[in-house]
Amino acid sequence: MGKEIDLKKGELNRHVNKALKAISDGYIIAIPLEHSYAFACDAFKHDAVRAMHVLRGDSLFTAAQVLVGSAKTAQGVVREVTLEISALMKKFWPGMLSMNLRPQTGLSWDLGDDNQLDRVSIRVPKSKFAKALVAESGPLAVASAVRVGRPVPKELSDIFVLDSDLAFQFNNGLLRKGPATTVLEADNEGVRVLRVGAISLEAIQEIAPGATGL
Repeated sequence: MGKEIDLKKGELNRHVNKALKAISDGYIIAIPLEHSYAFACDAFKHDAVRAMHVLRGDSLFTAAQVLVGSAKTAQGVVREVTLEISALMKKFWPGMLSMNLRPQTGLSWDLGDDNQLDRVSIRVPKSKFAKALVAESGPLAVASAVRVGRPVPKELSDIFVLDSDLAFQFNNGLLRKGPATTVLEADNEGVRVLRVGAISLEAIQEIAPGATGL
């Protein structure tokens, strides 16, 4: 795999700069999120996003998630940002809330769905390195750093790819166990919670009283 960088040693900004260079050059990197490792690349580099899906063995029309550095950045790439959506962003970002929103039309990206879904799963991460990275990089396409059907990777040794597949692996050791993100879908018609994880339906309803669950 790509060169391993120990995030527990050295300066954070130097690590971020290495990641930024790799991403801008069109490479894929492995990064730690809150409770698992993920592949990441520039959301607007089509070849890199396609290569990331190939690494995972994704089926056609599987869309990557997008990480951004702030709600303001998110609002630049999605439309139909209602008052409830804005309030949810303010309350739970950075954090474990993934929001499936409608992307802006005309964006020059293809997250894997050939822009057919008219949805993008987006969030602001809380984990230290990912948060610092997306604050500088702009939107990143991300997906769990594992082939489909295997357990989520809690450490770098759980990732099985070739040396040439990644530019860098950013190692934060064995990641702590924790819940998955809560996933919701939202638009002008309301808020629908698709999966309850780290954030309860009740907590969502405190901000968006009309939110429904499955």
